[in-house]
Amino acid sequence: MSITDIIPDIHGQAEKLRLALKNLGWRRNGTTWVHPEPDRQIVLLGDFIDRGPENGAVIRIVRELMDAGRAQAIMGNHELNAIHFHTDDPDNGAPLRVHDKGNLDQHESFLKEFPLGAPQTKDVLNWMKGLPLFIETDEFRAVHAAWIQSAIDDLRRQTGVGVLSEDQLIRAGRKGDAFYDLVEAVAKGPEARLPYPHFFEDKGGKVRHHVRLKWWNSDARTWRQVAMSVPDINQLPDTPLSDDLSTAIYPDGDTPVFFGHYWMSGNPELQSANALCLDYSAGADGPLVTYSHFAGSCYLSLENVAIHR
Repeated sequence: MSITDIIPDIHGQAEKLRLALKNLGWRRNGTTWVHPEPDRQIVLLGDFIDRGPENGAVIRIVRELMDAGRAQAIMGNHELNAIHFHTDDPDNGAPLRVHDKGNLDQHESFLKEFPLGAPQTKDVLNWMKGLPLFIETDEFRAVHAAWIQSAIDDLRRQTGVGVLSEDQLIRAGRKGDAFYDLVEAVAKGPEARLPYPHFFEDKGGKVRHHVRLKWWNSDARTWRQVAMSVPDINQLPDTPLSDDLSTAIYPDGDTPVFFGHYWMSGNPELQSANALCLDYSAGADGPLVTYSHFAGSCYLSLENVAIHR
């Protein structure tokens, strides 16, 4: 029975990646990677860079696994952000991702190893550009932040396998372009504007009119049930979701889906019977959490989760 190891956001933490691979039975053999089970594979959910101290080492390991034919990898929002940070808009010459203090701070560890304009930076960015936004097999789906079926269908129609062309990458960096919204939903997760006149205050006291959505919660029927990252849920209306918003919720009978992105804490848990977030803040002080999917399995089980500290 073949197994696929699902590995989420690593964020430059090469030691955590090495430990996870070792615990899962992977070994480096010369310049390649092997496993005692010859059919075993890996799917990586993106966000290989930023925050941690070894961006280059993480990328090198991932590329070695891919070159050996043992792994597939998805583009995370941090790879997308890096591409835009290092790419000028051909229409006005300005970076697609502005070089302000916030973005410089976010990319600080990546920029130390891969400065603007350096040859090694160009090579890594070109590799990132070849990563798809999603992976789908007969048995599971994998995406960095959100599997919104309408968005996935649109991306598949426009890109084929989810790899963006140069023109599409540029459009994905231009706010106001429909393609920008499409890619944002999949790579960074969906948001929705609250019904007028509702709003809430975030942890910093800033007034927000948009909420992040628990797109995996098939039981959600109201704004309070679907919203996340809201300090006081009572500030939201306890009213039904609109029909178009309800269609963005992942159906409970669909193919199991794996994702990262959301910096969970505590003990790993299923987000629903067929949806599992594996990001438990490995980019900071959390563990790298992995899932081993057994071929032929049509359900998710926490028994297949491994925690690597």
